[in-house]
Amino acid sequence: MTPPIYLDTNATTPVAPEVAAAMRPWLEDGFGNHSSSHVYGQRARLAVAVARRHLAGLIGAGDDEIVFTGSATEANNLALLGVARSLHMRGDGKRHLVVAAAEHPAVMRPALHLRELGWEVAVVAVDGTGRVAARDVAAALRPDTALVSVMHANNEVGTVNPIAEIAAAAKANGSLMHTDAAQSAGKVAVDVDALGVDLLTLAGHKFYAPKGIGALYVRRGTPIAPIFFGADQERGLRPGTENVPHIVAIGEAARLAGEGLRVAGKRLAGLRDGLYRRLLDAVPGLLLNGDPEHRLPNTLHVTFPGVSGRALLAAADGVAASVGSACHSGSDAVSGVLAAMGCDAARARGAIRLSVGRYTDEEEIARASQMLASAWSRLPKADVPA
Repeated sequence: MTPPIYLDTNATTPVAPEVAAAMRPWLEDGFGNHSSSHVYGQRARLAVAVARRHLAGLIGAGDDEIVFTGSATEANNLALLGVARSLHMRGDGKRHLVVAAAEHPAVMRPALHLRELGWEVAVVAVDGTGRVAARDVAAALRPDTALVSVMHANNEVGTVNPIAEIAAAAKANGSLMHTDAAQSAGKVAVDVDALGVDLLTLAGHKFYAPKGIGALYVRRGTPIAPIFFGADQERGLRPGTENVPHIVAIGEAARLAGEGLRVAGKRLAGLRDGLYRRLLDAVPGLLLNGDPEHRLPNTLHVTFPGVSGRALLAAADGVAASVGSACHSGSDAVSGVLAAMGCDAARARGAIRLSVGRYTDEEEIARASQMLASAWSRLPKADVPA
């Protein structure tokens, strides 16, 4: 049986063959503990150092500014809760946080937890494309704003936010700036100095490393404290024996991403746009969701009129895609992102996310568009106003 065409790389990517090859020795003979002083530990320590350098290079950071974590979710929690804890320990009176309405739960839930602890949280609206305006963030800032957290690129609709402008407003206010770059790193250029951020989150499995490895960039001098406790690994910010195979993997994935970024971005955008053109020709009333200009090169989020996105994907079972974020796509309820964008229930109901990747080809795009259009034509249509 032919496997479905995979158009869900925003949920996760396959592990690149080069990445699997790089990590394999560390699953076999390279079993040493990074903290051990003997030769096995020394080899592991060197491998981690090389991986750290590759990952730092992808985002223009210093090696000592990379903290490896078990996931992007953990990195986001460390960013928000770690900064809050550090400021509390210092006796700093700032207890105000600014986030955007379309943030991933890995940012929004730690923010709401801080609210339970007595922090005030300002939630800045997004526009109809899912984009955050820097002026709206600036308007939400207060003298006691400790931290601003706005994602670099939205995981559902692919909209890219003006992080450099937002960070400039935060800096002018004396506030720290965090961005979740889990979806953007490896797809578009991500440079921590150009963005002006103090903290930045990465997820290995979004750019062809395995699941279970992430990282947090922490600019030198940024106040941050650990949020769980043990030994002193990762500058004391992330205790626990280093996961050497997965760290090697994310390092190799970062090296590959950095080498091919410009060419890959153009190729992905070409595949995405080709898919969109084919669907537009075949599906009258198809609607694009997200910003048509400021978006990830691989992400196409569209609404098929008059049908449920979930029913459409069930009917087009030769295509593996999703109706939204894999983290909360288990029902036909309107996603938080689309709700924040002001999409009505009918538009949200027919929405699907199609995300191409490194191994997608033109022939798959042609077949996938045909299968989706055919499935849409077969399904009964609700009487949905445009």
